[in-house]
Amino acid sequence: MREILGRRRRLLSRRGDEGPDLIGAALTFAAEWQWPVLPGVAADPQDGSRCACPDPECTVPGAHPFDPGLLAATTDARMVRWWWTNRPTAPVVLATGGKAPCAVSLPALPAARALDALDRRGMRLGPVVASPTRWAILVKPYSLEQLGELLYAQDFVPGSLRFHGEGGYLALPPSVTVQGEVRWERAPLPGSASPWVPDVEAVVDAVVDALTRTGVSAPEM
Repeated sequence: MREILGRRRRLLSRRGDEGPDLIGAALTFAAEWQWPVLPGVAADPQDGSRCACPDPECTVPGAHPFDPGLLAATTDARMVRWWWTNRPTAPVVLATGGKAPCAVSLPALPAARALDALDRRGMRLGPVVASPTRWAILVKPYSLEQLGELLYAQDFVPGSLRFHGEGGYLALPPSVTVQGEVRWERAPLPGSASPWVPDVEAVVDAVVDALTRTGVSAPEM
């Protein structure tokens, strides 16, 4: 069993020529699902190929918190509405961990193969977030100790694998970053109070195997 694609959900609705309904998505995440969010820094308005933050070597251009910082992430609808009323094109950034989902992310090609492997095992998946270069499988919150034990049990952990845990962040659909549009590869099921996500143990083996088989071992954006 797996999550059903729901590309027509309100989270992906469009406002005519105004672009994605970011404020609507942010309010759904925060107020309905109780996922703490905050606006991302977005692209440089003068040069859309660069991040608007001061770091010229930014590794996640347009897809990370800056002002306010990550600790400002909230589920308060009034704050969320104020942020996106003033910054309507800002990416929606999830503060992972705590009561919010964490994520396991990997480059797009092996990610597709990992999802196929999980499907063949009959494993249930929750939402999967996709950007042009990387996909992120949302999982239940985990501790550093739990993650360390999981990785220690692996013969090899490719450097391109990333874990978004406590103190981490992830851009959510329908954000647009320097790298392109963020979308649901597997959308949350409609009508859920909060989307179901699997345990991290359920996906690590298949993800590591997919990366090893495709030879993706160096860190990638």
